[in-house]
Amino acid sequence: MEKRAYESVAVSSRIRLARNFMDYPFPARLLCDPHGEEQAREIVRIVSAQLVRLESFTPYALAGMSEEKCELLAEKHLISRGLIANRRISSALVSKDESISVMVNEEDHIREQYFIDGFDLTRAYERAGGIDDVISHAIPFAYDEKLGYLTACPTNVGTGLRASVMLFLPAVSRRGKMRELAKTLTDRGLTVRGAFGEGSGAEGELFQVSNEVTLGFSEGEILSVVEDAVRFVAERELSERERMKKEEGVALKDSIMRSYGILTHCCRLEMDEMMQRTADLKLGVALGFFADAPSGVAERMREIDKLCVSMRPAGIDRLIGEKLDEAAQSERRAEYTADAIRNMELAQ
Repeated sequence: MEKRAYESVAVSSRIRLARNFMDYPFPARLLCDPHGEEQAREIVRIVSAQLVRLESFTPYALAGMSEEKCELLAEKHLISRGLIANRRISSALVSKDESISVMVNEEDHIREQYFIDGFDLTRAYERAGGIDDVISHAIPFAYDEKLGYLTACPTNVGTGLRASVMLFLPAVSRRGKMRELAKTLTDRGLTVRGAFGEGSGAEGELFQVSNEVTLGFSEGEILSVVEDAVRFVAERELSERERMKKEEGVALKDSIMRSYGILTHCCRLEMDEMMQRTADLKLGVALGFFADAPSGVAERMREIDKLCVSMRPAGIDRLIGEKLDEAAQSERRAEYTADAIRNMELAQ
């Protein structure tokens, strides 16, 4: 089956490369070293000088950033909680379109990330590899002939490559098949995590599928294994959706339309409920319960995903231009979400 067939399941693909420089202590040591901050700034300068050769990047020095700004970048998946924890020495460089994020002095000296919509790990890898080549020309990476790239965490030693695809799995999840599926993937050397990575829950029925280790495999082998796993999971999800639609019929459509009604008419909307209700909406789009979008099913679902990101706490505060309490955020979220969904003209 072609990748396009999975467009209502595969939300986005990400390639992440973990790298360290040969002659510098790892970030955990930099934090304890009296000269660590100076060395950390040196690393940032080296990386920045190389990236400007590719395109324009916006630098973010976390030590001088507000909690709200850090949270906004984290909500967009552009930085990690680990980078925020190391904010005394850490920075990020983000491309104009936010498809590239290079985190500096997180767990490793650099974490190069490339994001792409849909299911296309090969293209994402090619782009991330270009970034890696440019940086490696400036300064040697910590590398062992037998082990490969040396990293802070043993699971990243080897290629340092983490290939992951974000999947929307409402049918598998609701029909109680997730645990069985996760075990199958674990047996294949893969891992399943929530939308925000390790330790996060399956918010909005979004799950990340990625390789567990990088040692002993080539980059091509890792990509192939993850791609095969994504196809396996996506086909299972599509089959479960058809069964769900056939078996639940009007009851399923009724529950989805009720979520549409709540999202377009409620006066308060907590983030957890928004993720639950918009998951219903996306499932309804995938099953054909709503009007066809000129841009197609995948684009309509992506539009809903982007709305969810913008309605997170830091996103709401940025939109309003001030720090709001939870009750005020809930009210503004309800207001903006209702307008946005009505403008999508989903109702048939």
